[in-house]
Amino acid sequence: MSYLTEILEPTDKNIEKAGKLLLSGEVVGIPTETVYGLAADATNPNAVSKIFIAKGRPQDNPLIVHIADISDIEKYAHDIPVIAYRLAEKFWPGPLTMVLPKNDIIPLTTSGGLDTVGLRFPSNIIARKIIKSAGRPLAAPSANISGKPSTTSAKHVFDDMNGKIPAIVDGGTCTVGVESTVISFDGDNVIVLRPGYISREDLLTVAENVIIDKGVTSELSPDTVAASPGMKYKHYSPKANIVIVDGEYSDFLNFFEKNYSDGVYAMIFGNETDIFPYPHLTYGETDAQQASELFEKLREADEIGATTVYVRCPSKDGIGLAVYNRLIRAAGFEVITL
Repeated sequence: MSYLTEILEPTDKNIEKAGKLLLSGEVVGIPTETVYGLAADATNPNAVSKIFIAKGRPQDNPLIVHIADISDIEKYAHDIPVIAYRLAEKFWPGPLTMVLPKNDIIPLTTSGGLDTVGLRFPSNIIARKIIKSAGRPLAAPSANISGKPSTTSAKHVFDDMNGKIPAIVDGGTCTVGVESTVISFDGDNVIVLRPGYISREDLLTVAENVIIDKGVTSELSPDTVAASPGMKYKHYSPKANIVIVDGEYSDFLNFFEKNYSDGVYAMIFGNETDIFPYPHLTYGETDAQQASELFEKLREADEIGATTVYVRCPSKDGIGLAVYNRLIRAAGFEVITL
């Protein structure tokens, strides 16, 4: 089915319209603080199936369910550990997703066939108004074609989803810029399945032990069951070939000089733009800026016709781990260490 995709300003009337579309089983692009989501009624398997079709997403890739109130956690999950409530009190509403045993109201289509569900209470006011308007929890993966860079503006969503969904609610540019931190629990241990704006260091202010899953920085084997989105498949990748280059600036410059040709670009830090003499993109000076700008710059690489982009390796601490996690998947795990 082909749609005449509308971009809606976030007025009360349009939020009501989005809610009615969602309640009727349609898919709507919505803003969150992290990235734009491709939302559908999480309790409706037919509606959720439309997300997979629009994105071209593998059916075993679980979807995160967005809720409108912290108390909704018990509607959709059970056997919730005490540490989960403590983390919710500290970080919700916000960019944290908790994987918990699901209640039957969440169909297996939404959970990717798993008996768990990732729940998130977003801080974006527009997203919360849309959830309340629909009166349903919303499954909402990033609103991009599967495998491409995630969407941080309504324009990005329109570029990928025009004709595939009926509407996109324009909430401006996302502030965080990378998807939520996803965690699970093993007793009192917190396991980071996907890093995000809320870092391991942040989680340690509440939890005594926070473990980074090996899938954060390593490729999972094809037969591994992924408990979180963004773990199993190549993600976030533009048409251009992305290669991470890990080394000091001077070594990176020497490497780039030897490998430069038409269509080859560098992606460097913002404070290096005045001294780097070759075609380049920049993606921020701080970890938070890099997270905010990364997907926009990966999309820009395609707009300028880049064939290969050599990317300065970000920090692997704090929010930098989230940036590295997205880049290593965009690069198909290709890293050159100088």
